[in-house]
Amino acid sequence: MPKASELKRGMVIDINSIPHAVKNVEAKSPSSRGATTLYKIRFKNLKTGQKLDESYKSDDLLKEADCIRVPVQYSYTDGNNVILMNTDDYSQYEVSLEDIEDLMTYVTEGLEGLTALIMDGVLLSVELPQSVDLEIIDTAPGIKGATAASRTKPATLSTGLEVQVPEYIETGEIIKVNTGTGKFMSRA
Repeated sequence: MPKASELKRGMVIDINSIPHAVKNVEAKSPSSRGATTLYKIRFKNLKTGQKLDESYKSDDLLKEADCIRVPVQYSYTDGNNVILMNTDDYSQYEVSLEDIEDLMTYVTEGLEGLTALIMDGVLLSVELPQSVDLEIIDTAPGIKGATAASRTKPATLSTGLEVQVPEYIETGEIIKVNTGTGKFMSRA
């Protein structure tokens, strides 16, 4: 049973027998002496998709949900459903495109490193890897002599995602994008 201070993004916690994924953790340190640090946690209900905001003291104990984490790979989209394949036993999981629509801007064909959260044989959610490599399909021409610390410009990636990149990056290059922040990290 993890303490509130040990919670990390992506962990699945059991709240009233319903699995909730940790989406955001914010620590608030009080200014008065002897007061404990409060953790404001934003959860996502994995059954209904609703958001839940809760506050906990640093040593409050929470119960982890009984989920199985399975490595999966994106296979294809079939109408309104996305088909994911278990990379261990090649079984397939079907999830509604609506449920993972916000993740699809990072997903390319054959992307590995995805993790499916499964409870009682039902796929609850999909977690992305920390970063993904995506190709730039449209951006302003690169400026010779531009440095990494200079200005940025918008770039459209192969999945439709738009990120800010340094001026020296050109169309056709593969870049690494942080899936947590949606920001450019480096060239791939």
